[in-house]
Amino acid sequence: MPANADWNSRTYRITRADLVAYADASGDHNPIHQDEAVARSVGLPGVIAHGMFTLAIAARYVDEALGETGRIAQIGAKFTRPVVVPEEGTELTVGGELRDDATILLTVTCGGEKVLGAASAVLRA
Repeated sequence: MPANADWNSRTYRITRADLVAYADASGDHNPIHQDEAVARSVGLPGVIAHGMFTLAIAARYVDEALGETGRIAQIGAKFTRPVVVPEEGTELTVGGELRDDATILLTVTCGGEKVLGAASAVLRA
């Protein structure tokens, strides 16, 4: 199947402008994703990325590794740690391991900490 795929890790920059754009596209305008004071008032270390935005970056990684879009039949993960996005932005690193012809195990980290648990994608034939 994905014989020519490149499963080397890639790093993606996340900025607060990305969070605003994602909120506009998704309709999720929870202030913990844009307002430092609100995020801290509920016990978070700062503004955090939307969990689904983080998972979308993992899906982007799979598309880029395969060199084509539309192959993901299923993607999922547990949101195990928030991705804190300071004013200067942050970096998310995604890597993959082909488990069989159709399953990719994903590793998603920020600042050396795993932020998605049990992350995987299943490809269409």
